[in-house]
Amino acid sequence: MTLTLILTRHAKSGWDDPLLGDHDRPLNEHGQGDAPKIGAWLKARGHVPGQALVSSARRTQETWERLSPALGGAVPMTEVPELYHAEAGEILRQLRGATAPVVMVIGHNPGIGEFAHRIVEDPAPHPRFIDYPTCATLVAEVPGEDWATVDWWSGRVLEFVVPREL
Repeated sequence: MTLTLILTRHAKSGWDDPLLGDHDRPLNEHGQGDAPKIGAWLKARGHVPGQALVSSARRTQETWERLSPALGGAVPMTEVPELYHAEAGEILRQLRGATAPVVMVIGHNPGIGEFAHRIVEDPAPHPRFIDYPTCATLVAEVPGEDWATVDWWSGRVLEFVVPREL
């Protein structure tokens, strides 16, 4: 059996209000447009999650709010404070508690980019995979019966996209 992981970095956020802390920064206009594009792309490609794990930061929550309607149905979302600026190891710990066969994780760089590189055997053949820009999305197939047994270097890249390509 295989599991499917959808790994998305939050959409582009704004820095307009210098009084806002990092955790509270909203998406900017560009990010507000990119998130639904990723949702529509996932739906069109048949990559609809059964569960979403999303950082507690405002920009990740807004990414989910704008992305999820395009998926075409209600997908259970869990806000995971530990994903806020999580390192790769913490992302793996959180993923190991997931229960759906297709799981989406929305988080932040640099951790999400490092996680993407470490969860797959071979990197995506894409020039932006190395820096994992905002709203970049990896879809990977991972062998296993459940997420509790998933480990590094086990996944296979199915697809990788950045919003500019959509």
